[in-house]
Amino acid sequence: MTLRPFHLAFPVHDLAAARAFYGGTLGCPEGRSSDRWIDFDLFGHQIVAHLDPAARPVGLTNPVDGHDVPVPHFGVVLAMEDWQALSARLGEAGVTFGIAPHVRFKGQAGEQATMFFRDPSGNALEFKAFAQDSMIFATEHAVEA
Repeated sequence: MTLRPFHLAFPVHDLAAARAFYGGTLGCPEGRSSDRWIDFDLFGHQIVAHLDPAARPVGLTNPVDGHDVPVPHFGVVLAMEDWQALSARLGEAGVTFGIAPHVRFKGQAGEQATMFFRDPSGNALEFKAFAQDSMIFATEHAVEA
């Protein structure tokens, strides 16, 4: 099966701030838009920022590997070199990380580079990378070949 792009629509309280963040800071090409929504190309996936002036972030977190991971969140699994470049770009842009770029589950099945941050509307994003894509769905019982 060929992997197809996903589509995600999410609320933002300010379209101009969303445009600056997703288009400028993250470097996502902009697609169609209106005065109520904007399509972005997020590493080949279609995300749509929909205007909701009352949108506020959810404060729920779950503990994962010693960190409080925000729920809900979304993002993309990148190639390691793309993850490193995005991490550097975000750092240079002064983005505040909720969970700073690091490697979690080190030495275990599913070891991954990860980082969490929020957009201007408070939506949580996670971008991650694996040294080997075969580890994306690894379990604690998986053994690396």
